Amino acid sequence: MSDLLHLGDFLDPVRLNKKSIQDQYRPGQLGKSIEVHEEDAMPDFFDKDIILVGCNEMRGNGLYSSGMTAANAIREQLYKLYNWHKDIRLADAGDIKAGAGLNDTYAALKTVIKELTDVGKTVVVLGGSHDLTLAQYQNYVDKKQIIEAVCIDALIDLDLDSLNRSDNFLMEMLTSEPNFVRHYNHIGFQSFYVHPHMLETMDKLRFDCYRVGSVKENIEEMEPVIRNSSLFSFDISAIANTYAPANDLSPNGFNGEEACALMRFAGLSPNINTIGIYGYLPEKDVNDLTAKQISHMLWYLADGKSRGQREAGLEERDSFIEYHTAFAEVETVFLKSRKTNRWWMQLPDKKYIACSYRDYLLASSNEIPERWLRAQERV
Repeated sequence: MSDLLHLGDFLDPVRLNKKSIQDQYRPGQLGKSIEVHEEDAMPDFFDKDIILVGCNEMRGNGLYSSGMTAANAIREQLYKLYNWHKDIRLADAGDIKAGAGLNDTYAALKTVIKELTDVGKTVVVLGGSHDLTLAQYQNYVDKKQIIEAVCIDALIDLDLDSLNRSDNFLMEMLTSEPNFVRHYNHIGFQSFYVHPHMLETMDKLRFDCYRVGSVKENIEEMEPVIRNSSLFSFDISAIANTYAPANDLSPNGFNGEEACALMRFAGLSPNINTIGIYGYLPEKDVNDLTAKQISHMLWYLADGKSRGQREAGLEERDSFIEYHTAFAEVETVFLKSRKTNRWWMQLPDKKYIACSYRDYLLASSNEIPERWLRAQERV
């Protein structure tokens, strides 16, 4: 893949210590099989599925990195894990070189993301503040690709009174013109940190926001939400402090297993091709627990991607069970995958959207599924 060799202009190699990465790990561990950008040797991305990209840019949060970088702290834990997904091939492209200004780093990160997604790769950004989501989004803007986006965060980053871009980047992403966000989903907000008027504004824009408590009650309902999206952004503030000590915002939030489940849903999605895990500061961590948590989330991302690759296309009707039903005098079709048991629902325009078994049960009881109604409102 010689046309990607110039990516080295934007990336520093991975430096964990003086030894070669693969020499440090046991057979079967990820560190033994992942291809890593070391010194001047850029991996061949041609046959890879997931590409890790470190970006330790924290100026959007008013900070400058010091000591061990977030990306390296995560790598140290990730490479120790055992590889159960031989069909999913990983590479580590190294770290984005810090720009003279914040926008320069955005530009470098966007360029790397764009080049890799252009050739069909899933890019995972590690480290940095949550505003780096803008670089993910600008990748789609450059392509003029209209997308759905998901952010998982305890806060809704629309605080215009803050000087930190990480606190208000969603305003630029959701309101800039021209805009390429068809729909936005916010998962895991904590009510006591969010002004009620902000939720009213999001609802008027027909964006969907899911409170952490309601998500925890039935986390499987988030799988269709994530499946429909292309951009996936995860701020570790959404994880309770007990499971991610580097999150000093809240003692409440998702537990470790729930965070892994959400990441697995991202891997299952056939649409998601950019993922960011943000807000991790190693100096605030305790016993590397947050780095370990993030590494486990990445393991589950590969797990989801492995399973998702076995899914059939909707045009392969023999791989699905069709259910014809009607609600409120509307006839529709539900599809259930024979391979993964996931569901899809037909809209009046004959297009299918991801849904859940619960949506089918509601429709079968002559109730309008809220997911169907919200999709129609956006039309």
